[in-house]
Amino acid sequence: MRAYETLFVLKPDLEKETIEELIGKVKAVIETAGTVGKVDEWGKRKLAYDIDKKYQEGYYVIIEFNAENSVLDALDHLYKITESFIRNIIINKEK
Repeated sequence: MRAYETLFVLKPDLEKETIEELIGKVKAVIETAGTVGKVDEWGKRKLAYDIDKKYQEGYYVIIEFNAENSVLDALDHLYKITESFIRNIIINKEK
């Protein structure tokens, strides 16, 4: 297993329960073939530029995890099919 970090930005107008549910979905995908480490919720922050001409803010979450490569495709799929994610990135922490 390798060490990764994912950062995603959620729509700013989501309810707290919805945000917790989405974070839970991401953690569940990671736990299919890996382990979740630190979860850091930055909260609502101003974006550097407007996204889709309607979002000036977003809810930032960073999750550190160890997982197999198969988890990356599953995470990317989750990010693409769920409208609440407006931006995301997965980083390999090992060099």
